[in-house]
Amino acid sequence: MSEQFTVAGQSIPTITTAYGGFLILWGIVVSQLSDAASFTSYIPSFMGIPLLISGILATKIPEKRKLWMHIAATFGLLCALGGLDFIRGMLSDEGAFALPAAGASKLMLLITGSVYTYICVQSFRHARKSREE
Repeated sequence: MSEQFTVAGQSIPTITTAYGGFLILWGIVVSQLSDAASFTSYIPSFMGIPLLISGILATKIPEKRKLWMHIAATFGLLCALGGLDFIRGMLSDEGAFALPAAGASKLMLLITGSVYTYICVQSFRHARKSREE
């Protein structure tokens, strides 16, 4: 089994850094484009900050990579769980996109957070199997 788990040729810390950066940009851009008056429109950005930091630190401090990647996976799971609020919107009379920017952000968090968490779990399983060999 190979030493490092990759997705599309990218290491998990690299994916984490990119995902964190994406969330930060998403929150800022969507909030500005929608003229949102609530700070909650920046929730993706708030979730992206620890992901970005964890990805950078996992790369810069390899001996603490396991710690930083577990922290990142936790925030990825929180993104997915936060995105579940999209379902509540689907069940409401107004629909999931009554507030289009909020609906899009929740759906994005649900999908990307779930995919990211899945990738992290696969990476952890790969690391465990590599240690056992």
